[in-house]
Amino acid sequence: MIKLQELLHTIEARNHEAAEQTRLHVDQLTKPLGSLGRLEELAVELAAITGESSPVVTPPGVIVFAADHGIAVEGVSAYPQEVTVQMVANMANGGAGINVFARQIGALQRIVDVGVATEEDAPGVINRRIKAGTGNMLREPAMTHDEAECSIQIGIDSAWEIFDAGAKVLIVGEVGIANTTASSAILAALTGADPDEIVGRGTGLDDAGWERKKEAVRQAISLHRPEAAQPIDVLAKVGGLEIGAMAGAIIGAAARRVPVLLDGFIATVAALLAVRLCPNVADFLIAGHRSQEPGHAYVLKALGKEPLLDLQLRLGEGTGAAVAYPVLEAASRMVNEMATFASAGVSDK
Repeated sequence: MIKLQELLHTIEARNHEAAEQTRLHVDQLTKPLGSLGRLEELAVELAAITGESSPVVTPPGVIVFAADHGIAVEGVSAYPQEVTVQMVANMANGGAGINVFARQIGALQRIVDVGVATEEDAPGVINRRIKAGTGNMLREPAMTHDEAECSIQIGIDSAWEIFDAGAKVLIVGEVGIANTTASSAILAALTGADPDEIVGRGTGLDDAGWERKKEAVRQAISLHRPEAAQPIDVLAKVGGLEIGAMAGAIIGAAARRVPVLLDGFIATVAALLAVRLCPNVADFLIAGHRSQEPGHAYVLKALGKEPLLDLQLRLGEGTGAAVAYPVLEAASRMVNEMATFASAGVSDK
């Protein structure tokens, strides 16, 4: 097992030679220059990420990480904590939103329990539990430094397992009541953002619950004073086990030169954690959509990413990225299947 710091040093930037080869090829396809707009940019981007001038993105891999959050007892979610394990069972049975969209795009699917409060023994759930949920960050750190590092390692291992099974693109999702609170706390700690600007209503909080949630983020940061320059410290003090695993999976993808198609707020905060651990990780990220969560626009800007879609989604689980995946596939198919002027015998201008 390679150590995290050693792995981070192996992550290289984008391959500009492959990108240029793809750009030249795209300009020779049977169409006016630039007429396929952002699809052309995506094709070049995929080449730069993978190092392959004819990138293939089929099949995608979807990993949903599940864990509970001690902060849930403070009334920061519209749903009780037992919903987490119930949703894990629903996913195991194929009935969740992410299952529907993952089937639609022919994705390899994995559900990984890294810290659900109640252990779910459903078939298909991979048990990588670190502990039964995080600590209540208003009373204690969410986890230890070692547990935070362990969550990242589980994410790396999970990503590599799905790549070894054939996945060419990574989509990470999550399930865990109160995880938008932890994500907001991570984002505020890493960037200094005001909770009033980034904390949303999550699963549908009323006004009183929304105020409790914002105040919980403020108090947790004030109590623990996480170090912005030390991302694992931030994760340990105010984060979530599944958020750490998502960050690890994203790091694992970057190390293997696999594109990461980002979902909404929680997944993108996990990506920011990964980027703060290794700036080159940003080169492997493609934003799938823009969530309705107010913090999502903030973290997308911090990463310098423009999303492919804006459908006013806010479910999480990886659903927005799965819905956006066909756009990525279209860019890949354009490069690999569309004729050039020369091969089609069409006159170029």
